[in-house]
Amino acid sequence: MELLVRQVGHWQQPRWAATAEGGNVPRADLVHRLIQELANLAADAEGEPRRTVPRLDNDLVLPDQLRVVAADLLAADPPAEALARAAAEVTATRSAL
Repeated sequence: MELLVRQVGHWQQPRWAATAEGGNVPRADLVHRLIQELANLAADAEGEPRRTVPRLDNDLVLPDQLRVVAADLLAADPPAEALARAAAEVTATRSAL
């Protein structure tokens, strides 16, 4: 997770708006999708209902949102399967960026 945050933490708006590799969505949308998936895994681990992570107007906050949901996931003490899925999602997102 930290590798991804370091990869994107310094990006300015034009980089967030650029299309992700081999896709047709902006990088910001791809990272937000990852954030939502991590939030879903955390909610599942806590036995809570899934909630929509707000898509804020400023893409520069995405690294902070990523840090928060990752911390929430770890605090939920998820099963190993959920952590493996989260790691796979992060790896796939990093590759697509």
